[in-house]
Amino acid sequence: MKRTLYLKLLAGYAAFGILGFLTIATFTSRLTLNYIEKDTAADLYRESNLLAANYAANYYRGTMTLEDVTAHFQAVATYLDADTQVINPGGQILINSNSDSSASAVEHFDISAFGASYYQTGTFFNTFSEETLSVFSPITINYKVRGYVVIHKPVRDLASLKDGFINISYMTLAIIFLCAFVVLGLFTATVYIPIRKITRAARDYSEGNFDAQINIHTNDEIGYLAASLNYMATELSTLEEDQRNFIANVSHDFRSPLTSIKGYIEAIMDGTIPHEMQDKYLNIILFETERLNKLTQSMLELNKYGAKGTMLDISSFDINNTIKLVVQSFEGTCQEKKISFELILTGHTSFVCADMSKIQQVLYNLIDNAIKFSNPDSTITIETTEKNEKVFISVKDTGIGIPKESLKKIWERFYKTDLSRGKDKRGTGLGLAIVKEIISAHNENINVISTEGVGTEFIFTLPLKQDKNEAIV
Repeated sequence: MKRTLYLKLLAGYAAFGILGFLTIATFTSRLTLNYIEKDTAADLYRESNLLAANYAANYYRGTMTLEDVTAHFQAVATYLDADTQVINPGGQILINSNSDSSASAVEHFDISAFGASYYQTGTFFNTFSEETLSVFSPITINYKVRGYVVIHKPVRDLASLKDGFINISYMTLAIIFLCAFVVLGLFTATVYIPIRKITRAARDYSEGNFDAQINIHTNDEIGYLAASLNYMATELSTLEEDQRNFIANVSHDFRSPLTSIKGYIEAIMDGTIPHEMQDKYLNIILFETERLNKLTQSMLELNKYGAKGTMLDISSFDINNTIKLVVQSFEGTCQEKKISFELILTGHTSFVCADMSKIQQVLYNLIDNAIKFSNPDSTITIETTEKNEKVFISVKDTGIGIPKESLKKIWERFYKTDLSRGKDKRGTGLGLAIVKEIISAHNENINVISTEGVGTEFIFTLPLKQDKNEAIV
């Protein structure tokens, strides 16, 4: 499996580090130097103004000697770690704090070269061999400029200060990069590794291996996804077996009567069955034919309830009366098994809104099942109850019951429990599937309660008709 996602994360992490380094080395470095340059120029400008307004002006007025002014200039220069000078408008250096300098004039000195700014960087008219920050303040006496106080500071000193700040920035970036690495590790443990487990499991599921389980137990979206996939795998693991059972049931239900019909017809045609016994076997053939017809009709009936549903002929009718009519149709069968009915019906009439023919089919299938799986000399109870604008219809028997593991599958097509196979010889396994589809088409619910050896109860609901005077029986 290609680890493209993790490689992208690592590439993003590396790109973050490289871009951060390049940003500090270029953009941040330049901004920092510009800031230090402006800040230093402002500080030097305040000092140059102080020197120009006091000491240099007093020197021009004659109130201070050249030695005293020079001493003050050298003290300020030592404090600022810079060179201080007094230059007249012609470029002659009158006072210089740098005793090592032998220059007495600045060639091509032109204060207008500073423009509108009070400082500039460069070699100050080729006076210095390295780049220097120069700040000037005019010496004004009686509104006349007599000279200029100029303070020079090497740019390399500013660059050293800038490098100190940049080193701090690099250290900060390293800490951030380390924190990002910790976050990457946490992301790997909490997101990437679980996603890899889910991806691996999904690949196994696509290959038909539903035994693989995702061992992720977290209370977040990934944990919920893993739990959902585990549940899906569990359900899919039984799907193949259910499909085999479905095909086996369909094949058996069609093959058995067809085999019987084919065998008996061949026996009649080749004379194996004597003429006097043919009526008996023709009746068997007729029975099997009716069984196939019933199976086909049931499948066609189920096919009507597709994704788009089916058309219902909704009307209002008395459900109590409908139950009585359906029960009467089983009178002969009940007499053979000595089964009786107990009807517990709410009121004399109970009108509902539904498709009458479809509800008759529901009642017929439920009662037919109850009779098939009831013991002789038993009672089937049918009860109606009105509650919350609904009518609850219950069909309860005291038969063999339904195993607990089969309760969720009884609505599936062609499904038959192991307990029913010995008794339900004529069943197609489609009756309850049809019942479920009909009730669902009415947007109602049907539930089942069953205990092995005790009995089974089916309960479904129908909407109650409020205005009984307008009901149509």
